[in-house]
Amino acid sequence: MTSADTSRPARTTRRIELSRGVATAVVATVIGMLFAGSTLVTPLYIMYKQAFGFSQISLTLIYAVYVIGNLCGLLFFGRLSDQIGRRAVAAACMILMIIVALVFLSARGIGALYLGRVLSGLAIGIGAGTGTAWLAELIDDESKSRATVIATSANFIGLGVAALIAGVMAEYLPWPLHLPYIAYLLALIVATVLVLMVPETVTQSRPSIRNLSVHPRISVPPEIRTQFVAPAVTVFGSLALVGFYAALAPSLLANELHVTSHAVAGAIFLELAVVVAGTIVVTRSLSSRASMLLALALMLPSVALIVAAQLAISMTLLIAATAVCAVAAALGYRGSLQITNQIAPPERRAEIVSSYLICAFAGNALPVIGVGIISTLASPIAASLAFAATIVVFALLALYFGARYLPKA
Repeated sequence: MTSADTSRPARTTRRIELSRGVATAVVATVIGMLFAGSTLVTPLYIMYKQAFGFSQISLTLIYAVYVIGNLCGLLFFGRLSDQIGRRAVAAACMILMIIVALVFLSARGIGALYLGRVLSGLAIGIGAGTGTAWLAELIDDESKSRATVIATSANFIGLGVAALIAGVMAEYLPWPLHLPYIAYLLALIVATVLVLMVPETVTQSRPSIRNLSVHPRISVPPEIRTQFVAPAVTVFGSLALVGFYAALAPSLLANELHVTSHAVAGAIFLELAVVVAGTIVVTRSLSSRASMLLALALMLPSVALIVAAQLAISMTLLIAATAVCAVAAALGYRGSLQITNQIAPPERRAEIVSSYLICAFAGNALPVIGVGIISTLASPIAASLAFAATIVVFALLALYFGARYLPKA
């Protein structure tokens, strides 16, 4: 055996020295860090609006425009980690988020906010599918439910902690539009180093750059399409609830409840995220089908409470609405993602998870755009009623497909 031959196994051994438990924690951290970049700006929207002088519709579009990056990432790069490996793609996503932090740090106008949101959407779109598939492979096949619990919990913990930290920094520390991104930048650098130490789980031979396929091919095999409808529609509704809070809760607090504290805006979103993560952990023994169907049933009272909080101008009702929305979002996201992982053929897992995530990101952004436009043209109450009606329609549709086509086991 040549010296070149003997050196290759040695490098491989060093690469996989991290235990599976530590590697799983690192990948979960990467997922949380990626999603944190999408809500770090949540308590800062009002400050950006005042600093740059843009309208409510522009604020809504700044939030929602990142779906463009999501869709580009999922459509063109959804299968990339299946081809070249999870580690390389995850590291590239972290580097892209470092660029995003630099864009926000240097922002001097609304154009930088749009650019930062699109780039963060791209990184999250690529990284979410990669990280979810990576976790499922790092954890034993019989523990896919555990992989789903970890992925979804990390997602929402990242969302909530980032919003709270940004809100507290903006309220009590200097440089409110810069300090949160300086802290985030430092955390990203550490996480990027760690991700390079996680073992690779894609073992097949890797194609050359010339043979890489980046043509849009986000699809679902015909044999699982009817089963896929229910989780796809469920995650659309679940993430629409989260999007409502991420984009519009700060404005609702300031304009209708007259609460202007950035820390409170961050705390409201943290409540949502903590209840989501806690619900996912507490209900992990609940079957994926039962979890998803229960979430769909809870969506109806959750949107009713959102409207009631606005009509009554009640912080108490808003807190209650946040809790119920969080439980619905948690059960819906965890159950639908777990079903998607279960029905996906292993060789197409990242591709099918990416198809699922397209529905998730569309739900997170598109209803919010509609709410923002209706709020400007009519009233916030009319917008919330329209949002509630949309969620009800999607919940009933998913209930039908879930009850009819998903196995009861």
